Amino acid sequence: MPSPGAPAPPRLPIEDSYLELLADTLEGMDLPARGQFLQRYFRTITHLDLRESQCVQLWDEMLTRRRELSENLGRQISLKTALMDVLTSAGLFRVPILIEYDELKKLQLNAVTDPLTGLYNRRLFAEAFEKELNRARRYGQPLGLVILDLHRFKEVNDKHGHPRGDEVLQAAATTLRKALRTSDSAFRIGGDEFALLLPQTDPAQALALSRRVGTVFADSIAHYQMSVSVSMDHGVATFPQDGDQADQLIRVADERLYHLKHANHGKTPASNSRTELVSNLSSEPSAAPAPERQATAPGPIPIESRRAPERSEATIAAAATAAASEISPAQNLVVPSPARVFTVPRKAERVSMTGTNAYAVLGDQGNRRARVLDLGFGGVALELDSQEEIPQSILAVLHVPILPPVRVNLKPVWFQRTAQGAYRIGCAFVS
Repeated sequence: MPSPGAPAPPRLPIEDSYLELLADTLEGMDLPARGQFLQRYFRTITHLDLRESQCVQLWDEMLTRRRELSENLGRQISLKTALMDVLTSAGLFRVPILIEYDELKKLQLNAVTDPLTGLYNRRLFAEAFEKELNRARRYGQPLGLVILDLHRFKEVNDKHGHPRGDEVLQAAATTLRKALRTSDSAFRIGGDEFALLLPQTDPAQALALSRRVGTVFADSIAHYQMSVSVSMDHGVATFPQDGDQADQLIRVADERLYHLKHANHGKTPASNSRTELVSNLSSEPSAAPAPERQATAPGPIPIESRRAPERSEATIAAAATAAASEISPAQNLVVPSPARVFTVPRKAERVSMTGTNAYAVLGDQGNRRARVLDLGFGGVALELDSQEEIPQSILAVLHVPILPPVRVNLKPVWFQRTAQGAYRIGCAFVS
């Protein structure tokens, strides 16, 4: 015990104190247990996979080296210094640098992350794309690729400054993170360009997600009140329909993004030749129509716009009147007047959910189900196997691929009976 007047010994750093405690603890352990512990210890601090016997030998050499260095220098040498000397002399360290584990993980994350948005960068995109393609080939599953960019983003920087431009990019990144599943990945691959990798996602699902992202992004930047209207355009490509190599899929997605951008933001009407080119480039692969419906099947719809053939108001009203005549008033179905059907143009086209097993659970009790035929930002089309009493307001939970279950209030606005005897109901979302 030191005398009261003697100076207190210098306090060891935390790392050295830990090694001293570790050395004392290992002395009381048997050889097998010591070897197992040291093997894990060296793997943690050096990322080296060594044999247990090699680890025990290195530890003993470290104790010996520490004693020799302390005797030669006439002062106590820390175990950390002796350990580094042994590992370097053994050729296990080419560049002997010690770094905290948290700092190492931070460096690794910064190497693959965009510092402004927090999304993965272009370097990791190339690696992840090849891995996901290999996985999709191995298990025979689809893989969706979406290329996005911000329309008129340069004008934001020019008119509102780069700080506001950075805020817009961060809003885009936040939108992408919120929209994706755990298995999906988002990347910033350029200045205002982004990419999404969507495993087990077919063209219809990838397109639905892309449109939802664009709408949510527009809402998220509305409060900035900028004089420039910024929007998010997208191009979708899917393995294996559009190609089986990464460069092929990227090229297809870029072409579809280019043609969608010009179709939506061009100052002159698109020519027939360009419309035909867009259809050929971006027509979505789909199953062949049934023989009895081939004569009335609509033409191909580009994967970017999914724009169906226009129908006049007279045609819509006549169809609604004909459908209403097939149902008697005693059946208690809500039949709006033809003049109210589709009097307001849709804000966005709807996406077909046919073949995706999408469904809706109706009512508070959840005892009725309906198939979801198509989905848009203004409403949804449902199909019931049999005629049922439909109230003026429907509480429903939508189960749609990619999206989590969504609880909505619906208002029926039209209905139609099919040739197979099923009943289709068009509903609008109610706030």
